[in-house]
Amino acid sequence: MINPMSMFTRQAVRRFTTSAIRRGGHHDPYDGIPGHNMPFSTQNRHKLLLYFMLFCGSGFSIPFLVIRHQLLK
Repeated sequence: MINPMSMFTRQAVRRFTTSAIRRGGHHDPYDGIPGHNMPFSTQNRHKLLLYFMLFCGSGFSIPFLVIRHQLLK
């Protein structure tokens, strides 16, 4: 059984946060556009591919480089 007081509290909190956001005047011109909230650009496919390959490739190659270094010591 749902406690009626907790239901009221949830609704009050929801109303308060929604109105606080509206009153704050928060307006993001890129709100809802995919890719605009990322720390890198997704407009150039080739640049994105290069960054992706460098990021994933460096993480994948580090264990192999460490083993090679240890074997050559």
